Amino acid sequence: MEGLKIYQSTIDVGSFFTMVTRPSLTTPFENAVIIFGIAMIVFLVAPLFVKRYKLPGIIGIILVGAAIGPNGFGLLERDSTIKLLGEVGLIYLMFLAGLEINLNQFIDNKDRSIFFGLISFLIPQTIGTVFGVYILDLSFPAALLFGAIFSSHTLLAYPVVQRLGIAKNEAMTTTIGGTILTDTLALLVLAVVIASVGEGLTTGFFLELSIGLSIFFVGTWLVVPKLGRWFFRTHDDESYYEFLFVMAVLFISAFLAEMAGVEHIIGAFIAGLALNRLILDTGPLMNRIEFVGNALFIPFFLLSVGMLVDVWVITEGINTLIIAGSLIGLVILTKLVSSWITGKVYSYNKTEVLGMFGLSVGQAAAALAIVLIGFDAGVPGFNQEMINAVVLMILVVSVLSPSIVERAGLDLVKKAEKRDYDPKKVPQRILIPIAKDSKHKESLLDLAFAISSDSDEPINTVSVIRPNGETQTMSEVARTEEIQKEMEKYAASAEEKIKSHTRVNHNIASGVVRSTIENQISTIIVGWDGAENRSQMMYGKIIDQVLNRAPQLTLVTRLSKPIETYKRILLTLPPNIEYNEGFPEAVETVKKISEKTGCPIKIYVVNGDTEKIEKSFSEIEPETPIETMEIKGWRKLIPTIKKDYDKNDLVINMSSRRDKPGWNNELKKLPKKTFTLTQGNSITIYPGGEKREKRLKLVD
Repeated sequence: MEGLKIYQSTIDVGSFFTMVTRPSLTTPFENAVIIFGIAMIVFLVAPLFVKRYKLPGIIGIILVGAAIGPNGFGLLERDSTIKLLGEVGLIYLMFLAGLEINLNQFIDNKDRSIFFGLISFLIPQTIGTVFGVYILDLSFPAALLFGAIFSSHTLLAYPVVQRLGIAKNEAMTTTIGGTILTDTLALLVLAVVIASVGEGLTTGFFLELSIGLSIFFVGTWLVVPKLGRWFFRTHDDESYYEFLFVMAVLFISAFLAEMAGVEHIIGAFIAGLALNRLILDTGPLMNRIEFVGNALFIPFFLLSVGMLVDVWVITEGINTLIIAGSLIGLVILTKLVSSWITGKVYSYNKTEVLGMFGLSVGQAAAALAIVLIGFDAGVPGFNQEMINAVVLMILVVSVLSPSIVERAGLDLVKKAEKRDYDPKKVPQRILIPIAKDSKHKESLLDLAFAISSDSDEPINTVSVIRPNGETQTMSEVARTEEIQKEMEKYAASAEEKIKSHTRVNHNIASGVVRSTIENQISTIIVGWDGAENRSQMMYGKIIDQVLNRAPQLTLVTRLSKPIETYKRILLTLPPNIEYNEGFPEAVETVKKISEKTGCPIKIYVVNGDTEKIEKSFSEIEPETPIETMEIKGWRKLIPTIKKDYDKNDLVINMSSRRDKPGWNNELKKLPKKTFTLTQGNSITIYPGGEKREKRLKLVD
């Protein structure tokens, strides 16, 4: 680069200094067992060490990777195995980002993600191109590629977002959503520049690229959710099959993205979005996906990035330092300006803007791909100095990005806790009565996981046994304990806790009710098989007695398939149910199910005011998409639902206890009607009859 010739005389001296000072081992480890063992030790020790200095754990892995890699002490070579595992880790990281994003919020605020994605690409791309042409004396195609290096961003700090639980924050969702746009546009610039210096830009090139991308995006978005629902409905016997299915979808999508002309990380992100609503973020499958990624693949990606870092480039001439300094200054400036503009437009606070900046300033995958492909293609100006400068930039932002997100994320968590704290609110405690012949224990637990608040409260289960002689009773107790161990094992796979109880009582309902009092239960989840019973009012003697005697919020349910496979919630509301004392808590429960499953809610308001219902729902968190329909008369309710119902819909009836606001004789028949219509995909919710803080006082 002609503009930098003045500094070339220093290179020889620097090279000599490098030979004298650069530490190196002549023979890096080649034994696979030793290499893997060193990697595991790094993954364990490095994060723990840097956390002592209040730095994010991922920085430790990157720094140690730089120290033990080929540019450091040479303990490990960045060979094909490390590259493969690092690439898998990056793909996995982008997949998790798509999987854990709040899809309802992402869709509702897609304009924000698009806005941020566009300006966080256009501002760096424009400034970088101008800087490359007028300051670095690059040709226009090379300057375009220079701008593309930092116009994208890699979610290096996403593990910090994940650990702090702020992925569902709107500003974070906007940034994560914008990633797909920035990376796609930056990699499209790469494709166009490489084509221009190769065979040239032709109509056929743009046509092929457009058709390939369209087929990939539309195909993935339409096929993967349908395929996932079918698989999860028909293959739930072995949990590892579900995990393997998800992995197959992930890597096939990544490969198809490459076939379409974009990088595999775009395919991974789209695969995560496509499976988002099918995988509960509190379920066993999600726990397995996160465990494998966070414990193995993602650390390998961070180690691989660290091994690319060569801190000795500072001794190889001032040209590298100038380019590196330019890249670092430009990426910080442009990403900060992009975040600030987005914050101003959408009224994000300073902490959220800082978090957006920290998350978007990270650089690794796309930047490396662009500079290495540009170097291999012979783009003028893309030489070894440019590669070294990009690697140095990655080192700086690898430390900067997680540190900023850690600081901003902690502030977001503290503010959220301060905003949500209510001294009168008692922790939610859920009780699931379990019969010895229950066939749907797991679905009851999944529902409990979906509606449980983010607290340390365990899910309570109770099994009530009728006494039948000492020997027989002890045998039944032992059998019940085996069932409870199975449930505890299932809950443990989802990192949830269960507190099991066994009671001996002649009256099953009395045992359940007594358990709600002794354990200060706020919510009861009861399974129902839909069977006819001559003596029943609505369900059967036991469930009817529990409803009559226990004032808690109660869900009577039968889910014939995994809760995450539903696509929509159809909610029925009887007249005047909004005047029921427990209505807000019941609405919150329905909206939690909607949020966890990603299902929009369609509300059938029987003889009621739809505007008033919409207002009531809008005042209760969490935010979920809803639509309302007024039903004039009970006779039209079931025919309307039958007309709208799809096999992937979940019907929820909000009912009322007798003599409480919202009660109507039609509610006695409604559970059986919806059970028959849906073939066992329905829930009936009975709002609590007392305020939670009164209901949960200790009994003298």
